[in-house]
Amino acid sequence: MTEIKSSAIDYGVVEAVQTQAFDVVVIGGGPAGMAAALAAHKAGARVAIVEREQHLGGILRQCIHPGFGLSHFKQELTGPEYAQRFIDQVHATDIALFLNSMVIGIDSGEGADAAVSASGVDEAPGATAVHTVTLMNPAGMLQLTGRAVVLAMGCRERTRSEIKIPGSRPAGVFTAGLAQRYINIENLKPGSRAVILGSGDIGLIMARRCTLEGISVEGVYELMPYANGLRRNVKNCLDDFGIPLHLSTTVTRVIGHDRVEAVEVSQVDEHLAPIPGTERIVPCDTLLLSVGLIPENELSVAAGVELDPRTRGAVVDQSLQTGVPGIFACGNVLHVHDLADNVTTESERAGAAAAAWALGGDAGASASGTGRELTVSPAGIAGYALPGRITAVALTKLNFRVRRPVDAARVRILAGGEELFAGKVRAFKPSVMESFPLPAKVIQRALDLGTSEIVLSVDPVEEA
Repeated sequence: MTEIKSSAIDYGVVEAVQTQAFDVVVIGGGPAGMAAALAAHKAGARVAIVEREQHLGGILRQCIHPGFGLSHFKQELTGPEYAQRFIDQVHATDIALFLNSMVIGIDSGEGADAAVSASGVDEAPGATAVHTVTLMNPAGMLQLTGRAVVLAMGCRERTRSEIKIPGSRPAGVFTAGLAQRYINIENLKPGSRAVILGSGDIGLIMARRCTLEGISVEGVYELMPYANGLRRNVKNCLDDFGIPLHLSTTVTRVIGHDRVEAVEVSQVDEHLAPIPGTERIVPCDTLLLSVGLIPENELSVAAGVELDPRTRGAVVDQSLQTGVPGIFACGNVLHVHDLADNVTTESERAGAAAAAWALGGDAGASASGTGRELTVSPAGIAGYALPGRITAVALTKLNFRVRRPVDAARVRILAGGEELFAGKVRAFKPSVMESFPLPAKVIQRALDLGTSEIVLSVDPVEEA
């Protein structure tokens, strides 16, 4: 059967694939995808959500700890409770759901000669590219067309192979998120005596979760000289349970044949290199890795979307549109967030902009109507700045993170060698996603200077 199908493709004889038309197609049914879809629907667009799992909710289904919704709903909710509020809103609309469906490609082509949007709005011939999202599910292959696509695929965890821990390859090495799924959804116990590498929020939360499930946590080891998670998680998950946090220390070897028997840990110097003579053996049967998250952007790259090497997410403008017209990105697929509430706020902006684009409007007018745009670059201790492009003279929220903690620093906006704006002196931490309002008059000033770049610099200030 496979050979016959392949032969048919070679001769250009392919069975017609069913196609359905929408205004906006959202890829991903987690908090970002649902928020974007609801915002697009509210703006009058016909919307579809494609989700590879059997349920909406994304990663929040396994995040049973509280701490969600404080900003968006003004109450403390668990992950599943937060997700359910959006699931209920989605089900109350006519948003089309394609669950248990894997997107295998996004293609763009010019609109037909007599193009009409899914909402019945007449379009100028070839005015806007129509994007085709091809997906597979148990029923077969299906294509969804839309003038706008919202990328909301979330992120994945870095694995042992990406941080290159030496040693053998026994059972018992898990990413923290996988262990979280085993415990909270699959009702499986990953081990009895655990070591956690990395002090990101997932690692801190899993230290507490393992302890509550009767798993002894020998300690949390962090390569950097500071914790990478939110301060509240360090207190609530480690300090309150007496779990030690070892800074400037990392796992340098995994020991064991069939199952992890121990790990070797070593202190590191200021260059993050292991210090000879500081090695010690920590007996354990489980190693959990909380060593960073990576935006899930394989589909984005295949669709021609440019990625920012700093965030490993798409380069977007202030309407969250990528360099491919009509393709938008939001949530953790764009840059890794600290709070789900922030994901929701950002994704609502993306959904509204996508609907405006699909229904014949414009997601964001070009700067001063001249077609000029400004790139945004980080400097000082700023690790990244988002959006990476500014295409409109309007109040713009810049998001960024610092690369190291500092007690006193100031945000400065620079263009053409001139300081255009400066914030107040305050403390910054890498665990917190910061935002900074960029006034329209600052953008206009940068354009007047004839520059093509705005620099967001976070500069430490020497205290008197």
